[in-house]
Amino acid sequence: MAKFIHSMIRVGDLEKSMDFYQQAFGLIESHRLDFDDFSLVYLRDVESGAEIELTWNKGQTEYTHGTGYGHTAFVVDDLDQQFNRLTELKLSPAPIKEFKRDGALLARFFFIQDPDGYKIEVLQRGGHYQ
Repeated sequence: MAKFIHSMIRVGDLEKSMDFYQQAFGLIESHRLDFDDFSLVYLRDVESGAEIELTWNKGQTEYTHGTGYGHTAFVVDDLDQQFNRLTELKLSPAPIKEFKRDGALLARFFFIQDPDGYKIEVLQRGGHYQ
């Protein structure tokens, strides 16, 4: 059986991206590989063990996301508290939304973007989203 370990994104400002993921989601640096023309920094979620690999190609500051990228997602115990905390950090989360079917609440969530414009969904823990 395969085990999911990380997803990689390219970033234009490594320190700014690291600060965002550490402040917004509590990810911690677990490993770093520095080379002459690029660096790889792995930020780990201590609860799941999954990581985001930040790839910084030195000298390149912008990337396009194309039409294929959607988003990554985090689940939290208290969506309102996380929304308020990110707002206080001036990280500009989008408004909280509810996803319903036949009147039943399926999910409460909001989106936020990292410094490179990658979309991140933040969901209230419950139901399918554990």
